[in-house]
Amino acid sequence: MLFAKKGCCTHGLDRGCTVGDYQTLREDPLEISCSSEELIQGSRGPAANFQREPLSDSATRWGWCRRADLLFTVYIPLYWCYLFLGAALFSRIEGPIEQRYIQFIRDLRADFLTKHPCVADADLEELITEIISANNRGVSAVKNATSEPNWSFGQSFFFSSTIVTTIGYGHVHPLSEGGKIFCIIYAVIGIPMTFILLTALVERLLIPTTWLLYWLNSKLGHLYQPFNIRVFHLGIIGVISLLLFMIFPALIFAKLEPGWDFLDSLYYCFISLTTIGLGDYIPGDARDQPMRPLYKVCITAYLLLGLTFVMLLLHLYNDIPQLNLGLFLLRSSDPAPNDPERMRLSGTGGVAPKYTSASELQHNDQPVRQNVKVVSRPVDSPSPEEDTTPVHAQMPPIIPANQ
Repeated sequence: MLFAKKGCCTHGLDRGCTVGDYQTLREDPLEISCSSEELIQGSRGPAANFQREPLSDSATRWGWCRRADLLFTVYIPLYWCYLFLGAALFSRIEGPIEQRYIQFIRDLRADFLTKHPCVADADLEELITEIISANNRGVSAVKNATSEPNWSFGQSFFFSSTIVTTIGYGHVHPLSEGGKIFCIIYAVIGIPMTFILLTALVERLLIPTTWLLYWLNSKLGHLYQPFNIRVFHLGIIGVISLLLFMIFPALIFAKLEPGWDFLDSLYYCFISLTTIGLGDYIPGDARDQPMRPLYKVCITAYLLLGLTFVMLLLHLYNDIPQLNLGLFLLRSSDPAPNDPERMRLSGTGGVAPKYTSASELQHNDQPVRQNVKVVSRPVDSPSPEEDTTPVHAQMPPIIPANQ
């Protein structure tokens, strides 16, 4: 991205041009090649103030790498401390409840043996072991003979969706060796296909979300900084996603699923859309569930759309460097400088701006020819001094077709 003035020399930067006469060029039907010597002479004028600072020298880069390594070294024990903290809290919260359940099962077993003295303790233990083993394989002993099997078409369709989306509830899994081999092959092919689908959906959702960001810039750009507007934009998308894929579905599940309250339903939505998939709550597995296959297909569609919006939120969050704390752990100070999606959202039209200092050109033995893209401004368009809209709030210029 270079700076040019209407009427100024297009070979390099004209010494007669002032700072206020230059504008950023985004579109360009006209290309003019300039040699490095011409750019050197042009950069000696007042417009040289627009030169970006020279690239960081080796010492600066080494300092950045050392700081990133230091932060990474501190982050590792901090992460493990977080894991230990979670273990301590879960043990403190869930431990007493588990002990009460254990005591309840022991009392229930003792009462059963007392009421049925003809049943030996060893036989009861063997029966319980078989029931638990069958339950771990997805076969429940409490269901009657008329209950729908786990591998009906509707159940199998839902199981396939949990594989390719990496949710993996674990309540049902293949029992045969052939089923396990096919599951591996199916996942190897299906998971990349799902990521491709979700990526394509996110790319299309970025169109309206980007226009929303442009609209916010045009309305609030003169009041707030670009960072604040991007955070507000992220908050709007987050609230919409929360309502559409967490609150409303939780209300529906609480109404349809027997024994589920709102908290259980909200817990299921969060565990599923974050692909944690604990499998303790599975919709559509209630006894005598009406229209079970159709219900499972609808849940699969909900999971795919929900995962798409989760990826969209992560994309928008990652596009705000001030919030992306992971950048401080990277050894590169400018990660993904030519990311076309990041440049498109920033309004550069997918063209990465390149600045070369005069000192770098002087130390180069071979003349380097660079493409300078120049476009003239229409006569009736306002000058930069008359445009009161901040730069970050301006829409990309529309170039007439006859130019």
